[in-house]
Amino acid sequence: MRLGIGSYTYTWAIGVPGRMPACPLTARELLERAAALGLRVVQFCDNLPLTRLGPADLDEFERYAREHRLAIEIGTRGMDPGNLLAHLALARRFGAPFLRLVVDSTGHEPTPEEVVESLHALLPQFRDAGVKLALENHDRFASRTLARIVDELGADEAGVCLDTVNSFGALEGPELVVGTLAPYTLNLHVKDFIIRRVSSQMGFIVEGCPAGRGRLNLPWLLEELRAAGRDPNAILELWTPFAHSLELTMAREEAWARESISRLRQLIPD
Repeated sequence: MRLGIGSYTYTWAIGVPGRMPACPLTARELLERAAALGLRVVQFCDNLPLTRLGPADLDEFERYAREHRLAIEIGTRGMDPGNLLAHLALARRFGAPFLRLVVDSTGHEPTPEEVVESLHALLPQFRDAGVKLALENHDRFASRTLARIVDELGADEAGVCLDTVNSFGALEGPELVVGTLAPYTLNLHVKDFIIRRVSSQMGFIVEGCPAGRGRLNLPWLLEELRAAGRDPNAILELWTPFAHSLELTMAREEAWARESISRLRQLIPD
């Protein structure tokens, strides 16, 4: 298991619709942050897709990654075959063993049957490239449903990207999610969280916090994965709450990233 960061570590710095920074964080700058933190894995997902880079920029990006010994992981969103194959080409170029996939996209929430049918048609290309599909438990599908999708695609072809918080959206907590999906895990998104009551006491808020400061039992999580025979790379993700201004929020995000990596290093020394 290696520790890394991804484009959802610095979501605010990259840009959230309606709150875009004047100078959004670039793909090259994300690599630079990883190198500065002493990390060796960087994951690029749908909020910072490498498909936006032109050929010359992509060549320069690859040179920097190679010179700094940074492994690149690729992720995307949606079921469009052209987009999936474009990201498959990137995964193959960078030697990524899987393509992380969120199946839902704006205006399209496929059924489990549609997911299997659509992805099954692309499996020969993925097999030829030596790349597996890593379906993320994003929020809509229950973990058992996601496990069934992977079973139908085949364990040699697919697995899951295990996120530690997303499944609250499907009314499932970490114990159930990890217990169900650990045997299928190809990649891990470490995202810590707190749960607190609103001031009226009528309801709860689930929000992010630095890794190791919240409700996620990190030693337990890693032990469960080991017990399931899994040793995935761990990518830090953050749900950083907005802090009065975008500038303050980005500063908090950066501070949380550094604190989280420092804490996680005690458990994942590489």
